[in-house]
Amino acid sequence: MSDSVISFRDASFSIGSRPIVRGVSLDVAAGETLVLLGRSGAGKTSVLRMVNGLVLPSSGEVIVNGKSTKEWDSVRLKRSIGYVIQESGLFPHYTVARNIGLVPWLEEWPEDRIRSRVSELLERVGLTDPSFGGRHPRELSGGQRQRVGVARALAAHPSILLLDEPFGALDPLTRSELQTEFLHWAEGKTALFVTHDVFEAMRVGKRIAVFDDGRLVFIGTPDEFLRSDQPLVQPLAKLVLNPGGPHA
Repeated sequence: MSDSVISFRDASFSIGSRPIVRGVSLDVAAGETLVLLGRSGAGKTSVLRMVNGLVLPSSGEVIVNGKSTKEWDSVRLKRSIGYVIQESGLFPHYTVARNIGLVPWLEEWPEDRIRSRVSELLERVGLTDPSFGGRHPRELSGGQRQRVGVARALAAHPSILLLDEPFGALDPLTRSELQTEFLHWAEGKTALFVTHDVFEAMRVGKRIAVFDDGRLVFIGTPDEFLRSDQPLVQPLAKLVLNPGGPHA
């Protein structure tokens, strides 16, 4: 894919003799949201972490913005990519404003620019009460903490977002609201979004990549996903096509 921002080239990752990711090849285009779907333990999170260098391939390579992750400066790569995890991963002893402004501060932005960016992002993620910036994570609801986590990921204007089950621990209503808002937050960004929820995958993904036992077994649009004859994809598609039926 000529305009790909992220490319996996027969990339594998093992821990000792145990394979976690097996020979994955795929491309992610600029501005695309690719959902990584599969059961727990399918290798999705490891694939995600291979993008920002938290995990380096044991063989093959992962290319981000034209450069192998093995050639990137590790700190520079991580700071250039927004990363959102389940339960937000906020620093409990930092205020909301300090959490959001952390990467800009590390990048030595002027204080007034950081304050302006924090204020802008709080507004963008729907935390409009002026008191939010001075609160600590323990003073927020789960949905509010997740919004702060998204704001932190967006703070330094990254072109790439990685999201690892970002809404998985939330109640269904809050989760639905944040899925809708994500479509606006991710506009213009290249995003990889890990989930094991097929309905979430259909809602947020331009394409869906299905993983099983570390292998990529399918990649395609939501429509192609529903029409797939792949044995490992069909049970997932049936959950969408027949939501009232028994789970496969």
